[in-house]
Amino acid sequence: MEANTSATGRPDPFRLFDEKSQSGFGFGFGSGFLDGPEKPLPPPPPSVEVLPSQVSSNVEFNVEPIDLDGLTLLKGRVSTKEVFGLSNSDLIPGKYEGGLKLWEGSLDLVKTLSSEMQSGKLSLTGKRVLELGCGHGLPGIFACLKGARAVHFQDFNAEVLQCLTIPNVNANIQQNLSATDDNNSAEVRFFASDWNEAHLILPHVPADDDVTKKGQTVDQAAGYDIILMAETVYSVSTLPSLYKLIKKCLCSPHGIVYLAAKKHYFGVGGGSRRFISIVEKDGVLAASLISEVTDGSSNVREVWKLHFR
Repeated sequence: MEANTSATGRPDPFRLFDEKSQSGFGFGFGSGFLDGPEKPLPPPPPSVEVLPSQVSSNVEFNVEPIDLDGLTLLKGRVSTKEVFGLSNSDLIPGKYEGGLKLWEGSLDLVKTLSSEMQSGKLSLTGKRVLELGCGHGLPGIFACLKGARAVHFQDFNAEVLQCLTIPNVNANIQQNLSATDDNNSAEVRFFASDWNEAHLILPHVPADDDVTKKGQTVDQAAGYDIILMAETVYSVSTLPSLYKLIKKCLCSPHGIVYLAAKKHYFGVGGGSRRFISIVEKDGVLAASLISEVTDGSSNVREVWKLHFR
């Protein structure tokens, strides 16, 4: 999960966004939310590519299997206190954006991608895939295992990539080596940035002009074939930046976006419907609802597909 600001504009820790969390994946309120005057956010961390060799060796990393309708993936687990010094917070706006927690939308998105492939509506073979706000990276990992040409993982925090995403990608790929063709393995890369700066470091994003971006040679005809994101639309203030980033990154005219999110995030105003309203008002992309989950563990969750009109 990733964002670059909060609707409250506060640097205080709080827990997001539901009053109940029976499954262990949901959001819940905590202290420091919606009280007192707003405070300015700290500047975002620098935009950097995190190399696989920069994986943290100072944080304990454990995995446990999760079954997703017959597909077994590994869920990494690290301590938020060890990584960020936080013991009771899912998010600190502008500092930590929830990337160490496995959110329900990630699981919904993997299940939806699998269903789309089984029904012949999606092929990942040879595709360039970008997962925004990746955290554990399960949707991106699924793309790796299903023949994607390149899978790039992006999160707000470099620490999340170093301590969780990279080890989790490695663990899942290692577990599934027998089911993949090493000669056709995906180009896997990791990038830390906020929504406003991410397009400057992601390699497959066409530049605004015909020059290089931060020293990179950019394929002007590129773009990502598929963008994946789960639980990225909780903060109202970030939605325009996120949508602008998607349009910069998505390959035209055949690129596809899959978005998994809660219909509403209570208390902060975001949600899938708020984001889709921005998409529909702009008129560049079309949106269709392809999955709805009402399992009682949280409020209604949805998966949407976006494509160019």
